[in-house]
Amino acid sequence: MSDVRHQFGGDLSVGPTGDLAVVDGAELGRQRVLRRLLTNPGDYLWALDYGAGLGQFVGQPADALRIEARVRGQMFREQAVARQPEPVVDVAFDATGTVYVHVRYADAQAGSTQSISFPINNGG
Repeated sequence: MSDVRHQFGGDLSVGPTGDLAVVDGAELGRQRVLRRLLTNPGDYLWALDYGAGLGQFVGQPADALRIEARVRGQMFREQAVARQPEPVVDVAFDATGTVYVHVRYADAQAGSTQSISFPINNGG
């Protein structure tokens, strides 16, 4: 199944024929996982419990265990994520106060390892 290509926080993409670009497979799964992790609970009107709301950690004291738990709590809610092996979540900090999240998981359809990395700016 295909969907519109849309990186969270970005614009829609144009495909090679001038139409909206589409995405499927593992890339669609990565797109959906990222959207879930960065969407605040209550922001998606059709599913008020959807989303990890990692942006809510901006401006708060960095707590790697809370962030990791929040990510883990959402990963298996996404159909693209295989149950085995379990996702691996790494949370790191730098001197500027930026929190980096790196998630590795197995794609449910292909079984291939997928990675998503993104910063949570903490006042930077």
